[in-house]
Amino acid sequence: MKTQQIVAVFVLIFSERKTMKHFPLSIIGGLLAAIQPGVGHAQQAPTEQIEEVIVFSHPLSGEGLSQAAELIDGKELQRVLDSNIGSTLGKLPGIQTASFGKAVGRPVIHGLGGPRVKVMEDRIDSLDVAVTSADHAVGIDPFIAERIEVLKGPSTLLYGSGAIGGVVDVHTGRIPHNVPSHLVTGGISTTFDSNTDGNATAFKLNGGIGSFAWHADASFQDGNAYEIPGFAESSQLRALEEAEGDDHDDHDDHDDHDDEDHHEEEEEARDILPGSQFDSESLAFGASYIQDWGFVGLVVSQLEANYGLPGGHGHEHEGEEEEEEEEEEGNPLLDLKQNRVDFELGVNNPFSIFSSLNVRFGINDYEHQEIEPNGEIATEFSNEAWEARAELVYDLGQWRGLIGTQLSDREFSALGEEAFIPPVDTDEQAVFWVAERSFEQFELELGARVGQLSHQPAANIDTDFNTYALSAGVVIPLSSALQFGAVIDYSSRAPVAEELYSNGPHLTTNSFEVGNIQLDNENAANIAATFEYNADALSSRVTIYATQFSDFIYQQATGAEEDGLPEVAYLQEDANFYGIDAELTSQISQWNEGSVEVSLKFDWVSASLDVSGNDHIPRTPPLRYGIGVLGEFGALTASLDFLNVDNQTDVAAQELVTDEYYDLSLYLGYEIRLSERAKMEIFLHGKNLGDEEQRHHVSFIKDVAPAPGRTLLAGLRINF
Repeated sequence: MKTQQIVAVFVLIFSERKTMKHFPLSIIGGLLAAIQPGVGHAQQAPTEQIEEVIVFSHPLSGEGLSQAAELIDGKELQRVLDSNIGSTLGKLPGIQTASFGKAVGRPVIHGLGGPRVKVMEDRIDSLDVAVTSADHAVGIDPFIAERIEVLKGPSTLLYGSGAIGGVVDVHTGRIPHNVPSHLVTGGISTTFDSNTDGNATAFKLNGGIGSFAWHADASFQDGNAYEIPGFAESSQLRALEEAEGDDHDDHDDHDDHDDEDHHEEEEEARDILPGSQFDSESLAFGASYIQDWGFVGLVVSQLEANYGLPGGHGHEHEGEEEEEEEEEEGNPLLDLKQNRVDFELGVNNPFSIFSSLNVRFGINDYEHQEIEPNGEIATEFSNEAWEARAELVYDLGQWRGLIGTQLSDREFSALGEEAFIPPVDTDEQAVFWVAERSFEQFELELGARVGQLSHQPAANIDTDFNTYALSAGVVIPLSSALQFGAVIDYSSRAPVAEELYSNGPHLTTNSFEVGNIQLDNENAANIAATFEYNADALSSRVTIYATQFSDFIYQQATGAEEDGLPEVAYLQEDANFYGIDAELTSQISQWNEGSVEVSLKFDWVSASLDVSGNDHIPRTPPLRYGIGVLGEFGALTASLDFLNVDNQTDVAAQELVTDEYYDLSLYLGYEIRLSERAKMEIFLHGKNLGDEEQRHHVSFIKDVAPAPGRTLLAGLRINF
């Protein structure tokens, strides 16, 4: 590609930045013309492979870990990509999504979510406020991911006390680690969504010359409020409201009439989920200087999003005039802005016994406003945060290991109507060590971490916590195809600021939240065993795990009311989690032009508190099982997937049962060779083809906001 053609592509893309949200075929045509004049004729030349340096979330090995892990990349990632990280990963065994409309979805791993699952961008925390509230989006756009790695189970050794449930690491490639073998490589994709009449468009470009490499990416998403099959409210909630309405029959006729009118207005929310519209864009540019000794790189990125908050939790107040209340009908909006800078240094053989040094630093300036339907700004959230980590890998005889340190600082504030927590500064420091050694019959993994975390609130007393983690694991090859992995660890999690200092109305959860300054560390003893089988035509993985918590932190309704909302308080009790994940893939046919494989998946988790009476933990995922068929027929790829989600009747106090549902999806893709290096795929993806009412039990708003109904995605992607 000539230099003037590269410049032309950038000018074309950025000049059309706002119109890219409307299926920009003209942009794609311009890109194709710049890549290869006269494209469109299939060519049979093989694609040249580009050497890639991969850094996994676990710094010693990406495969063979005693801990259960998932790695999604390539075509598999392209087939599951969705508008948020949670829904992108939400059908993997052991992982579900705590959805809040299309824009928000945070992963839940083995029944644990919120602050117990750490979401990272290139091994640095997302540095947003997603753990503060269920309606806050993760500040990472999945469309910029090159691959996503998930560590299922405690990962506190490497990533801090907040990773007691697991880690999701989105690898972006924004800081290049090697110079591409061609002047420019990259890709562009665009997708139209029939359900929301929305579009998702993304591009990535990588280039370099001599010792310099650069990366640029952009992503644009939008969509109207999405279609749902029936009422926004669940049948259980409507029945409960009807029963409560009957209980009010003894009240005066005027009050009863008002209640009925309000109930009728809520029932009118059907077929379309109010407040589920969204609009976002992300931009990034990074560059690296690369030599034989290693590399140094920097990336600057920006994310902006504007999305509705579904769920019917309008910010209304008692005593207001009827005219003002009518003016505020509707759903609030959340307007998000984030600017982030990341730095990375990698050095080969820095000194003595150390084979590599890696230093990462990320700093984020995050803010969002929650805006009333009448345009008034109700609450402003701000988070200025940074995180740094340094890792030294060593080779010492038969032992290979890593020592490292991690530092972070967070300045958080919330001002306005829903400021249920005071401004808090949080800082954390830790040192950690992991090591592995190969013996004749097995591999041994060991690790330890010691840390200190402190909260300094503006309107309460400071709190300090010492955190620690210990881990031991083995990987035992039982045959050439079968291996067994087991890990046992003990770790502690310091309470987050929200659990300590909350004191105010939280309309997202329809509650008045009360923190507990007396909370202590949450400790977890975990044991997990994984059997993995990999042969030519059959692969499978089964993970069985059990976690015993002491002083597990949870919320419990007190029975009191504040500001017209039920009061919930943070408490601590012992708890137990145990479950199983299983997946099996069998290739049932193979020939020169393709293959057909069948996959099965299953997951189940049980969670309970050590208390008398109702011991169920809120939002525990239900049992799931599924089957899928994937076929490749020359240039055509087709997959059909069925997932059944059981009902959840093991519910906590004031939590409603969730009905069983199934999900049926179909993917069709056809690949066209454009040139020696360029190829294009035209695809059609059908989701929830049965138009089922799907309610994610792990979602805070599952009873007022189901997942989208039948959806057809049509688009194309080009890689070169």
